[in-house]
Amino acid sequence: MSRTADVVVVGAGIAGVSAAYHLSVRHGVEQVVVVDPLPPLTLTSDKSTECYRNWWPNSPMVGLMNRSIDLFEELAEETDYGLNQNGYLFVTGQESRLSDLVRQAEETSRIGAEAIALDRDDLRPRWPFITDDAVGGVLIPRAGWFRAQDLGQWMLDRCRDRGVTVIPRQVTGLESGQVTFDDGTVISTGEIVLAAGPLSAKVAGLAGVDLPLFSELHLKVAFRDHLDVIPRDAPMTIWSDTQHIAWSPEEREGLAEIGRHDLLGEMPIFCHFRPEGGTESPYVLALWEYHGRVVEPVWPIPEDHLYPEVVMRGLTTMVPSLEVYHDRMPESFVDGGYYTKTVENRPLVGPSGIEGISLMAGMSGFGVMVSSGAADLLARHIVGADLPDYAPAFLLARYDDPDYVASVSSVESGQL
Repeated sequence: MSRTADVVVVGAGIAGVSAAYHLSVRHGVEQVVVVDPLPPLTLTSDKSTECYRNWWPNSPMVGLMNRSIDLFEELAEETDYGLNQNGYLFVTGQESRLSDLVRQAEETSRIGAEAIALDRDDLRPRWPFITDDAVGGVLIPRAGWFRAQDLGQWMLDRCRDRGVTVIPRQVTGLESGQVTFDDGTVISTGEIVLAAGPLSAKVAGLAGVDLPLFSELHLKVAFRDHLDVIPRDAPMTIWSDTQHIAWSPEEREGLAEIGRHDLLGEMPIFCHFRPEGGTESPYVLALWEYHGRVVEPVWPIPEDHLYPEVVMRGLTTMVPSLEVYHDRMPESFVDGGYYTKTVENRPLVGPSGIEGISLMAGMSGFGVMVSSGAADLLARHIVGADLPDYAPAFLLARYDDPDYVASVSSVESGQL
C-alpha cells in the first residue's frame, strides 16, 4: 500500500509533536503525517522534569531558548498548562565558586538572559530553608516549569484538527522522498523530519546520515515531603558545589561491600530539586546525575535502588532540614530517560545534508524547554521562511568546519 504526504515526521515525542504543530497549525502545511510505534508523548517525553530556563553559556542557545519561551508564553494565552516563572536558583557554599557564578551571570546577561547575583544576605531572608553555609548564588528569573504532557496533548489535538495523521508503525526504510513502514506501507513525501529522541542516530542511519550523538542515562526521583520541609513556592534550587556524602562508618563499610565506591568519594555538582504538583501537592522532584556514563539506550532503563537515598543525602547539604528523612525515607518514585546530545550540547535542527531530510535531534535533557523554539526553527527551514541569526549554529553542517570542531567542548555545556 502507498500514499503521499507533504511532510512525514518520524517520532511522536515532544519534538515530533511540536514539529507537526508548527508545520501544520502555524505554517499551514496541509498533509503532515507523524509516525511512531509507541503512543505519542511517551518513551522519554513523559519522563521530563518539565522545566525551562534561558540561562546558557553561549548566544545561539540563549537566542533559541528565548524564542522557545516566547512561544510558551503565547501558548499560555490559548490554553492553561501550568506555565510558571518560579525561576532557577543556583546556590554555592564556596567564595571561589560564587565568583564563577557571578562571572557567568554577567556574561549571560550580556547575551540576552537576565541573571541576578545574590550574596549571603540575599538568600536566607527569601529562602530560609537554604543552609547557613551558603555564601550566595545566582537567580535566573526567566525560568520555571510547566505541565509538558498537557501542552503536548493540546498541540496534538490542534494538529489533528488540521488533519495531521498519527501512524503507529515502525519505520524500516528511509530515503529522500520515501518512508517505508514495517507493514510494507510506503509514503512518498516531499520532506522527512527525523525527531526520534534517543533513537535519532539509529533512525538517521536508515537514510545513511551519521549523527554525532551519544546518550547518558539520567534518573529523577519524586518523594513525598509529608513534613513540609520544602515550601511550595520554592524555585528550582541547585547546589552548585561538589560534595562528600556524610555516610556513617557502618554505611561506608556496607557500600564498599556491595561495590558502590562511586558513592564514597567526591560527588559532582548540581544536586537539585523543585516542588512537584500544585500548592496542595506534597511531592518534590529531585535529580542528581552522579553516574556520568555514556550508554546505549535500552528499555526498561537500568535501576539504581540507592538513588532516592543518595539524592536525599545530597540535597541535605543544601537543605539541612531534610535530615529528618535520613532514618526513614519518605515514599518515593524513580524514573528517568536518556539525554541524547552532541559534544557541545547544542541540538541539530534543520537540513541533514540529504535532500528532503531534516533533523530535530540531539535535544539532550532540554527537549521540553527547547521544543517550541526548535520546532519553529525547523518549520522555517522547511517552508522557506525567514531564519533567525542563530539558525546556522544548529545545523549538522557546522561539523564540516574544522575550526569549529576544534573549538567545541562539553565543559561549559550548561547541562544540569
